[in-house]
Amino acid sequence: MAISELITEPAPPPKIFNAAALPSRPAGGEIQPVVLEDLFGEDVVEVDYGEDDQEEGEEQEDDDEEGSEEEEGGSSEGSDSEDEDEEEEEEEDEQSDEEDCAPSAGPRVSEIAAAGAAAERGNTPTCPVCMEAWTSEGAHRISCIPCGHVYGRSCLERWLTQRGNQNRSATCPQCGTRYKQKDIINLYAPEVAIPNNELDKEISNLREKNVSLEKTVMHHGKLLADVTKRLSDAEQRIVDAGSSKRQKIIESWDEAAHLDPPNQSHHLNELFADGARVMSIDASNQIILASGRATSVCGEHVLTKISMLATSEASKIRLPSDTKAVKDICILPGGSAIFTSLDRRLSLFSMTTDSIVLQCDLPAPGWSCSTHVSGSNLIYAGLQNGMLLAFDIRQSARPLWLQEGLSTHPIHTLHSVIDNNGSRKVLSASVLGPCMWDADGNQSRPNLLSGVEDQRICISLACTPPSSDVLVASFRAKVVPTSEDVTASQGYLSQTPTRSGSGKLGHHALIRRSSNTSFAEDTTCYASVSEIRMSKSAIIPYGNGQHLFAYGDESLRGVRTWKLPSFAVHADLSPHRQPILDLRYAESSDGGGRYLGCLSEEKLQVFRIR
Repeated sequence: MAISELITEPAPPPKIFNAAALPSRPAGGEIQPVVLEDLFGEDVVEVDYGEDDQEEGEEQEDDDEEGSEEEEGGSSEGSDSEDEDEEEEEEEDEQSDEEDCAPSAGPRVSEIAAAGAAAERGNTPTCPVCMEAWTSEGAHRISCIPCGHVYGRSCLERWLTQRGNQNRSATCPQCGTRYKQKDIINLYAPEVAIPNNELDKEISNLREKNVSLEKTVMHHGKLLADVTKRLSDAEQRIVDAGSSKRQKIIESWDEAAHLDPPNQSHHLNELFADGARVMSIDASNQIILASGRATSVCGEHVLTKISMLATSEASKIRLPSDTKAVKDICILPGGSAIFTSLDRRLSLFSMTTDSIVLQCDLPAPGWSCSTHVSGSNLIYAGLQNGMLLAFDIRQSARPLWLQEGLSTHPIHTLHSVIDNNGSRKVLSASVLGPCMWDADGNQSRPNLLSGVEDQRICISLACTPPSSDVLVASFRAKVVPTSEDVTASQGYLSQTPTRSGSGKLGHHALIRRSSNTSFAEDTTCYASVSEIRMSKSAIIPYGNGQHLFAYGDESLRGVRTWKLPSFAVHADLSPHRQPILDLRYAESSDGGGRYLGCLSEEKLQVFRIR
């Protein structure tokens, strides 16, 4: 609705001052210019009256005096008190008129008049006092006073406060008509026209910014799509490269194996090793735990946990950044595992939380570990300097006992067993040969199970815990020179793959218990063994007291099994393209599941023994 429609009557022309109210010329002098400051501003307007104006003013004064006398004569009907009130009000009005001419802050009178006239013509919907657009509601809502002039309500109230007299009345800034607070009337307009030139300009700027932002977003979207595509292509290349290394072939052991049904061994699964070097099997929970350096750029050491029920759901657990190569892993009863590493720590790993929950400091790098066969809290660690330590995981601040070995060569294999008297023992193997230790720590030094021979090096030891009646030790010829330093350096390269053809000639020796305290070598067989690594081997029980011996043969690049005690070849398992790094046999606590696992740089195989 236009503003002009709200005014029912045309407003009187602006009245800036009343010449009749000006003081008369002083006697004997000229009339001085009257200085009127703006109603709200600081600019000064000088009004100079000439002689004609002065005469008109005097005549107007005479007329006013005559009119006043006539009014006084005809006011007999009013009371005396009313006359006095009217006189006081007139005096206050005159005083207010004089105050209206005093200096104050705000727009000039001429500007107010011009703004008011423009508002009446509908040229601009702004308040003539503050020059701001009025609103249809709120403090500055459009309002008018009895003379018909329209302002913002807050401006009228402020004008009344600043220019009002004791009766709380003030004059209209445009025509001088007096009004009070109660005379301010709110005008209810459904719409107030607002000049939209500035608004259109702002909308245009916002639209330009929006278009610019849309172009930027589209550019960034294209860049993101390009980067995502490149990453996807790179990941696909990695997957393809890994798939080329995998050979998921379901194979079985040689059906010509001389095992009575249903004692047959079937290949369970084949997995990508991804840099693993050592492994262990939890037969009760059907979990495989492997460790090695990851093939990524960082190359950190990781543990890989694989469920035999869902081999595709393997999880990788990063070890602490200062962890060095893991040398051995042993599964404990109750869903946990221990492992030794070259950073001189024995770590307890929870397979429930997939985290390390305990670490024991070692005086030297750890090479092997084992838990007591009875399932107690005792754990053992074989060190690089030939020492053996025992810990109670409930009190891991220091070892229960520590014993020195027969040499300073690394203990690369540990087994916890029970002898014929029911005493707890620990079997170990180092370069020197297989040894037996007192698990209670009462014995000062271990006993060597076979004679010391300078011409061979013990590289592996297999047994059937908890029994220690049947053992198989693997040997290779000692290299020249035969200094202890060179021999020890060979042991340090355990679990390091070699690509040197078919290995070298070695032999496996069956060791039987001859009495409660002594053992003797029995039959032997020749085989191709590693030139530098300390390999793993296993004894697999089957049938009525019968056993198979399994070893990673270098010439086959796979696992070969022999019957004991004759060492007749039983079967060769699926070959690998790389040498076998680790070999483990595990049996569940209820005897329901038996598994044989073998690990190479290329892949991990698991067989179920039936």
